[in-house]
Amino acid sequence: MAQRIVVDPITRIEGHLRIEAELDAENKISKAYSAGTMVRGIEIILKGRDPREAWAFAQRACGVCTTVHSFASIRAVEDALKIQIPKAANLIRNLMIAQQYVHDHVMHFYHLHALDWVDITGCLSADPAATADIQKSISPNYPNASAAYFGDVKKKVKAIVDSGQLSIFANAYWGHPAYKLPPEVNLLAVAHYLEALDAQKTFTKIHIIFGGKNPHPNFVVGGVPMPIDLNSDTALNAERLSIIKDSIDRMIHFVDQVYLPDLLAVAPYYLDYAALGEGLGNFLTWGELPDTDNSDTSKYVVPRAVILNRDLSHVEEPDPRDFERMKEYATHSWYEYSGGDQQGLHPWEGETKLNYTGPKPPYEYLEVEQKYSWLKAPRWADTPMEVGPLARVLVMYASGNEQIKELTDYVLKTLGVPISAVFSTLGRTAARAIETKVFADYLLTAYNDLIATIKAGDTDTFNGEKWEPTTWPSHAEGFGFMEAPRGALGHWCVIDNGRLSNYQMVVPTTWNASPRDQKEQAGAYEVSLVGTPLAIPDQPLEILRTIHSFDPCMACAVHMVDADGNDLGEVATGMNVCVS
Repeated sequence: MAQRIVVDPITRIEGHLRIEAELDAENKISKAYSAGTMVRGIEIILKGRDPREAWAFAQRACGVCTTVHSFASIRAVEDALKIQIPKAANLIRNLMIAQQYVHDHVMHFYHLHALDWVDITGCLSADPAATADIQKSISPNYPNASAAYFGDVKKKVKAIVDSGQLSIFANAYWGHPAYKLPPEVNLLAVAHYLEALDAQKTFTKIHIIFGGKNPHPNFVVGGVPMPIDLNSDTALNAERLSIIKDSIDRMIHFVDQVYLPDLLAVAPYYLDYAALGEGLGNFLTWGELPDTDNSDTSKYVVPRAVILNRDLSHVEEPDPRDFERMKEYATHSWYEYSGGDQQGLHPWEGETKLNYTGPKPPYEYLEVEQKYSWLKAPRWADTPMEVGPLARVLVMYASGNEQIKELTDYVLKTLGVPISAVFSTLGRTAARAIETKVFADYLLTAYNDLIATIKAGDTDTFNGEKWEPTTWPSHAEGFGFMEAPRGALGHWCVIDNGRLSNYQMVVPTTWNASPRDQKEQAGAYEVSLVGTPLAIPDQPLEILRTIHSFDPCMACAVHMVDADGNDLGEVATGMNVCVS
């Protein structure tokens, strides 16, 4: 058997992911396998429940992008029951969604992905004055640009390293030869890593005001739970609108002055990754930031689209209701379909029957010829797809979004790479930053629209016409979409006699991290790793770079409780790598 690398778990993600990669004689990856090693099971929990409360359960599938399942859930129920939400409610939702993008992408770049490119210990030999010069050159108006400031950051890092307890900087391959940044750029990135930690408390204020808390804000089918009354202390008033405006200004400032300049400062040292990690070349989006009418996809800021074989000249709109094209397979997944595992099921007909047939833990390798993952294999027209920031940027670029085209062309020109470079690990990382700028600017547009709507006296935030189950049809089916930060998210619900009779969630990472399907077609993670060279096989930093460029989100942590709700224990894991 070829030499096989096992990385389990992949750290700095949400949930539990295992990657197995086979190496050729030159230590390049020839095959890769992606396995989700935990069960979600929310679909089982939701059966038989009131559709109006589904969002509160579905929301808990994720602890990072904490709004996305709620949005998909309430949209699915509203689609099934034909509920039209008020204009102000839609603007509030769009503000919450755009804030989620900015918060999530900044957090990902600095706290989940940056350490794949930035050597924390490498900043200890940096000259703070030289770092200050770099800061001034890439972002002249940024206030934290003095030698004294970067000297203080260097002292903080040195104290952590000297203590022998690396804390938040533990579990990484410091000193790995694949790190290429000069010490001064390392110090610059570490300083902004710490600033981004502090910025999160400002970025989340929109969710806190509109949803009452963060994480897991409150929602309601038919609109939003926040009323508008400028004279009330408990509603959306002038003071809260001022806080929201300040939060938006701070997000735009951070993206413009820190995030985008850092991307362009780091990327030139890793241009080899413009030719690695391509993936499938097939992309899907369900669309996002709609006008009030969710059914009018022509007014979405992010189009609903499919791109096949890198062909940006031909964009199709997928129909999530298409039983022939939208299917999930379980051929290599630990589930059982009543019609056989070669069958593909549309989510409205989807089944969630757990069927673990893998090796008894602990095991050395996955049984990749059989079933090897708790993730199903979603396919569009029997074709594996990539979803996420790169998919969104490509469909917006192909659809003529002027800001996306301008930003993308600027980044490509600055880095001196062709348009083909977007289909790569580096392209995926750059796309996330590009769309963050677009969504940060959109926040201000949506805020101004909300102010204008309020001034016009249009302050309704809830449509309760179909709140009571007596107004519902005996049978209804709905599709709820959400372009989550990590990609196209879909919830499909079936309502019979006022209760959920079926509920299926096809999440972004199910698309990207899927195992092979009935045709043995690999998923996006598996394809993207092929051809990647490893400098040190038992320190597979290169695997982390490409996998983190997708920003995996497998599911929330699993808690074990007994029948009385008592905690039975917690398990903490580090990264384990084995080479055989």
